Amino acid sequence: MKLILHNYWRSSASHRVRITLGLKQLAYDYVPIGLGGTQKSDAYTAMNPMQQVPTLEIVEDGGSHLLLTQSVAICEYLEERWPEHPILPRDVYLRARCRALAEIINSGVQPMQNLSTTTKVKELGGDDVGWVRGFIEKGLAAFASLAKGTAGQFCVGDSPTLADVFLIPQLASARRFSADISSLTLLTRIEERCLAMPAFAAAAPDKQPDAKA
Repeated sequence: MKLILHNYWRSSASHRVRITLGLKQLAYDYVPIGLGGTQKSDAYTAMNPMQQVPTLEIVEDGGSHLLLTQSVAICEYLEERWPEHPILPRDVYLRARCRALAEIINSGVQPMQNLSTTTKVKELGGDDVGWVRGFIEKGLAAFASLAKGTAGQFCVGDSPTLADVFLIPQLASARRFSADISSLTLLTRIEERCLAMPAFAAAAPDKQPDAKA
């Protein structure tokens, strides 16, 4: 069986999947997808009709190919197929809280900073960076408020979960858009612990083969 991740170095959704693959200790082939280029090719569109990243290709030993898009679906698939090194708590309530934290970022923040959104804001004459910054600051403040009820060493307890997988890429994006996260000390302390782990460190955008200075 072989895993092939079609992704882009600075995509936060791609970043999440790279972290999950690292936490699961799963090897994979890295295929860079250029936004605006390869992303819109006929070949890639056939794999991912939304022309988004990431796409995970699973080549089974028998030769069959499976394709998965959308980072939440990919991370949950990896969790269910390879339950070792779990990224979801066993407790049903904490599992739901973990998913809720991830969804604050996945549905409440990330779509507002997506390239297609910021491009449209610019086309309409708006300040794309200013547009994004407010959503990031509000979303991360809400995340921090909810995480106070579940945090240990990480967002939910004392081992990394799906919530941390989504948090770390969003903090990287927050800095890219110059969002003010100075008061979110709980989150930056968790980030420090995460980045000390090989799975998080290796998944960082600037460590990827297609990274640009």
